[in-house]
Amino acid sequence: MACVAFVLWIGTAEQVVAQFQDPIFRKVEAVDAAAFEKRFADTKWTGQGLYQSATIDRIPTIELRARLQAQFGDPTVTLGDLWGTPTYRPGKAIQFEYWFIIDGEIPMMILDLDGPFENGLVYVGASRYVDRNPEIKRTLDKLLMKEVKQLGEYQDVFFSPEREQWYFVSYQNGEFARDTTVQPEQF
Repeated sequence: MACVAFVLWIGTAEQVVAQFQDPIFRKVEAVDAAAFEKRFADTKWTGQGLYQSATIDRIPTIELRARLQAQFGDPTVTLGDLWGTPTYRPGKAIQFEYWFIIDGEIPMMILDLDGPFENGLVYVGASRYVDRNPEIKRTLDKLLMKEVKQLGEYQDVFFSPEREQWYFVSYQNGEFARDTTVQPEQF
């Protein structure tokens, strides 16, 4: 009897410890995007639980992109990946998207609001895990704002349909750039 009680206590203790661990983010690499889409094809997406204000909501997106680069590497999707695909629409323009699987089971996507022109990000998670979303966002805030000691360099292209303008967006040699440009040849 004591052995059964001890086993039950250990199981409960492990659950309690797990509740206080930060969620673990695994970024989906571009080569794994199709598998992610297939695995989560029936997911009902929501932003609910991700609206509570955090430091990352007040940081310019151009800087957040550098923090994401430092913490997670290249985005899962960029404008170059979407351009010319059957589902692409100019009004749906993005600069970048990072896709994650959190704790091995929770899908999440974050993307820019309006390329390099806004603050914050757009967050989308699975509705069935809405209760975990505040904790996930707090952890993301910590990963980007406390753990990133040096910004990651990047170069992106962004098209703004509202401005009818192409932009070269980068963080190189400690400098942010958001320069107008002509439509790149590959687009």
